[in-house]
Amino acid sequence: MALISLPANSKSLLVRVFATFLTVGALMASVLTGVAEAYGTPTDPPSRTYGCWNRWHTDPLNPVMPQADPMCWRLWQSDPSARWYTEGVYRDGAEGPVPNGRLCSAGQARYGALDEPGRWQAVPRSRQFTVTVIDRTRLGADYLRVYLTKQGYDATTTRLGWNHLDLVMSTGRITNVGQLSFMLDAANRTGRHVVYSVWQLGSSDRAYYSCTDIIFQ
Repeated sequence: MALISLPANSKSLLVRVFATFLTVGALMASVLTGVAEAYGTPTDPPSRTYGCWNRWHTDPLNPVMPQADPMCWRLWQSDPSARWYTEGVYRDGAEGPVPNGRLCSAGQARYGALDEPGRWQAVPRSRQFTVTVIDRTRLGADYLRVYLTKQGYDATTTRLGWNHLDLVMSTGRITNVGQLSFMLDAANRTGRHVVYSVWQLGSSDRAYYSCTDIIFQ
């Protein structure tokens, strides 16, 4: 087979075009997977954003969604682009602390529906249970703080506030783990609860927040 010889400037152009193609492909992969850039996202049990993505990202227009998973449907209706960005629930230090009633959205308007009380899909767990968090970017964290709601809080009727939470775990520096699993003890809690996590991004004033719904058996 004869080889085609290209002028030097043509070769340079092809390299640039190919590089651009790879970059666009990587960005599209991030959009399509939704979690490619996830920072400290609980996947088991799943956060509200991850759970919605995991259940519906391959079929986001399924007509049964409003009845089968109404809270996810409301979230995606409020801002359809939110379906792809499980890592978008963050707050920068300059914005100050997350206000009461907006903890699940971190005050982000795009995710405001996360703060709405309702029957978010909750997974059953024993009172000693494992939480798995992913950090696909491997940027690590200055710390991870995990809270559990107090007995008597009802996520189906009440927006989550700091006064509803007990701090149950706080770590030091986390470096380049990709995935982190840890045990939590819910003590005497029973019924429906929320796990609230704060992932303080390493070497940054940005923190990522998540709400995870569980039912202690």
